[in-house]
Amino acid sequence: MRRFMPLAAAFAALLFSAAATAQKPIAYPAKGQSPQQQNKDDGECYVWAKQTTGIDPAAVAMNAPSQQQSQPGGERLTGALRGAAFGAIVGDSGDAAGKGALVGGLLGGRQARANQSSRNQQSQAQQQQLISTFNRAYGACMEGRGYTIM
Repeated sequence: MRRFMPLAAAFAALLFSAAATAQKPIAYPAKGQSPQQQNKDDGECYVWAKQTTGIDPAAVAMNAPSQQQSQPGGERLTGALRGAAFGAIVGDSGDAAGKGALVGGLLGGRQARANQSSRNQQSQAQQQQLISTFNRAYGACMEGRGYTIM
């Protein structure tokens, strides 16, 4: 089992590396650069763009927002308290609190899901902006070395 751990780690790193680099712009060797020279330039421009922008695309990809939904909880209590307050006014606090908890839970759950969705969208937009900034720096470096960026 221990023999396979380094192999599994290498495979995971390869998959992760492929996912992170899949977002990089395509660089065409416009001045006839060899594949070895292109690999060298690619690596140097990657490091330069990372240092210049302060953005590590691999770290950005690892910190991608999760699509988990938050669980409503306080909404039910708020609904129950509002229901109890209304019930106290009309003289039936117990029944009104139960109804308030039900309605508060339903409406609060919708609001919690809407808030989570909004946070996910904002996080994805921020992630794309970071990757775009990194890609512009990487592309500028590669263009400076005679590549056409697509």
